[in-house]
Amino acid sequence: MKSLYRRQFAMMAGMIFLSFLLLGGAFAGLSYQYVISDKRENMEHNASHIASFTSAYLSTLGSSVQESAYQLYISSLSSISGSTVILAENNGDIAFAVSAASQGTNSLLQGAIPADVMEEASGPAGYARLSDLGGLVAKSYVVATPILQRSAITGQTYQRGVVFVINESSSLTQLWRDFASIFILAAGIVFLLASAISSFTSLRLTKPLKDMAAAARRFGQGEFDVRVEGCENRKDEVGELAESFNAMADSLAKSDHQRSEFIANVSHELKTPMTTIAGFADGILDGTIPPEKEAAALTTISSETRRLSRLVRRMLDLSRLQSSENVTAQERFDVSELLLRVLVSLEGKINDRGLDVETDLPEEPVTVWGDPDAITQVCYNLLDNAIKFAAPGSILKLGVAVKGEKALVSVSDTGETIPPEELNQVFDRFHKTDHSRSEDRDGVGLGLYIVKTIIDNHKETISVSSEEQVTTFTFTLTLA
Repeated sequence: MKSLYRRQFAMMAGMIFLSFLLLGGAFAGLSYQYVISDKRENMEHNASHIASFTSAYLSTLGSSVQESAYQLYISSLSSISGSTVILAENNGDIAFAVSAASQGTNSLLQGAIPADVMEEASGPAGYARLSDLGGLVAKSYVVATPILQRSAITGQTYQRGVVFVINESSSLTQLWRDFASIFILAAGIVFLLASAISSFTSLRLTKPLKDMAAAARRFGQGEFDVRVEGCENRKDEVGELAESFNAMADSLAKSDHQRSEFIANVSHELKTPMTTIAGFADGILDGTIPPEKEAAALTTISSETRRLSRLVRRMLDLSRLQSSENVTAQERFDVSELLLRVLVSLEGKINDRGLDVETDLPEEPVTVWGDPDAITQVCYNLLDNAIKFAAPGSILKLGVAVKGEKALVSVSDTGETIPPEELNQVFDRFHKTDHSRSEDRDGVGLGLYIVKTIIDNHKETISVSSEEQVTTFTFTLTLA
């Protein structure tokens, strides 16, 4: 498997190296051309000056390049410019030569300039290139300029010879080599520093990802307490990813806890009625329960069987609501009318507990969007829950209000107050308070959880408050 760190490091190192290579090559090439161009201009200027001086000097009657005054002047120019100067006749024979490295040495007088060089140097394009002049000198940069003179008789210009100014190529390229050495050294240092920084940043980027991968593998093994640490102070995308990953881990841990709790609750809720049924049935069969008490035992068995049936039915309803195939239908309906229909269906239970009902409903219909059947179940569960826990002879209040684009439906009962620490648990599965509101033994603790699930499927909200013996459930619906 290719490492993300290696790929990131290789990509960054390659880009840095390529950038330095292109930049260094371009800069070195331009600097080299600049040095060569500048040196060439100086050599051409010196050659032109020597050619003009020689032409003027030879125009004097009886003057010669062999005179010491002339040679002393040319030797001075050669010494100042650091160049070798050669004066060649038109046939290529060397008439005078002086080297900056060895003044007064005329060993070059024994040679001759090749004919092709003389021909090119005498042409209009001139002569400027790297050459060894047919082996006379080491490979050097050579600039040549013809010595032109005007005839005093005819007035025509003719060539008296050619001036060659020679500069060793090593001296021309030494500056560039020094620069190239410094540039390469600096580029190497920068490249190493950039590589180190790139390595550090790549490791800092990939380490949290490796930690997340390791945590995910441990999640797969059932260890839900693992978290990604060390990214708390990061404000970049990796820090955001680590935060989201830890939030996901918290959610998974909570889901696993809820799953375990759900299984335990289901086991408990199923075990209790089944134990009761089995106990009374065995008592009847083995004669432990006398005949005169069999009717009471059978009544208990029937009651527990119905309780078991309600539990299974509620669990099936919950499974259907939580199924991914469950799609909430969106229809227009009057929520006030729906609430009144549910109230009528529970009239018997209300009268049995001697409750008074107060309604606060608008005169005009309150039309909302939603699934009428599902909202009917919500209202039924809330009203049934309020009837069970309302104090006998107290008041049951129903209300529908419009606020903005929402309809607020509320159901209130007067009874014992729910402790504040339990308010956020009333919508949990199988939650039943063990104190004042636990008188209902037929409940299975799924009614309010089903209500919350239906409201969540509608993308709406539900809340509960309990103060001064008044408990109110309020949920929202979107106005049509």
